[in-house]
Amino acid sequence: MNEMGHQKKVMNFIQDHNLDMSFTYRVLDLISELGEVAKEICKQSTYGQNPFQSDQNFIQELGDVFFSLCALANKCSIDLNHALDETLSKYRKRIQSKGHAGSDILKSTL
Repeated sequence: MNEMGHQKKVMNFIQDHNLDMSFTYRVLDLISELGEVAKEICKQSTYGQNPFQSDQNFIQELGDVFFSLCALANKCSIDLNHALDETLSKYRKRIQSKGHAGSDILKSTL
């Protein structure tokens, strides 16, 4: 299933369960879910003392992030498949012209 298919699944779920919310709260929800991914990584690795290995909690948190990202994209009428294609094209051009995919700002701070 492509990303637009995933986005439609999320849109239908939100509509079916009356889970619509404003743009601001969609952004905050996505940030919150990303924080939960970070928390799982910290817990799983004992705050970096052990190698990280994904578990069911981590997989569920990534699913929550994906759901939130799809919901935010839907709220903004953005096709994530198209956005990804544009991003990959941008990275290819950077790699060809600069030898790396990062922005100049990122590259200079590494």
